[in-house]
Amino acid sequence: MTIRLALGHELPELQAIELAAGELFRPLGMVRIADDEPPATETLEEFRQAGRAWVHTGDGDHPLAYLLGEPLDGALHIEQVTVLPTASRRGLGRQLIDHAEEFAIRSGLTALTLTTFTDVPWNAPYYERLGFRPLPEDALTPGLIAVRTHETELGLDAWPRVCMHRPAGLRPTAERR
Repeated sequence: MTIRLALGHELPELQAIELAAGELFRPLGMVRIADDEPPATETLEEFRQAGRAWVHTGDGDHPLAYLLGEPLDGALHIEQVTVLPTASRRGLGRQLIDHAEEFAIRSGLTALTLTTFTDVPWNAPYYERLGFRPLPEDALTPGLIAVRTHETELGLDAWPRVCMHRPAGLRPTAERR
């Protein structure tokens, strides 16, 4: 298994990963999330061209998971991290996040941020195990406020959401995971 930058011809595979992972929300009653369209190819290509679309590959060098990151207010904001359900529970998401953290450190960014659902087991509770902590509303940066405003406009606040933060270089130890 390898983590590397996504290739242009793999973008439809990333969309397929997103669609498959979305189905996990259906049993939780989050049908709108399950039915949501994956990121457009043009959006994925922008992240790829910027060098911030990473894939975790398996046999045959095919993507099993991906992460999109965007510099935002001195941090690397994890725009999306998605694992193919058949490849879940192998640490692929964690490894992608750790890889993104290494990129952030090399780029002079001081933290990782993300927004996520609070009550979905593989969302906020998972990220807390990886060392992310909720950010109170009064600690949100202008960029995170803009992200949350956009999410609200998209209707994502139909379910509780939170912004989370992890200082770069302060990964939890294996014992705490």
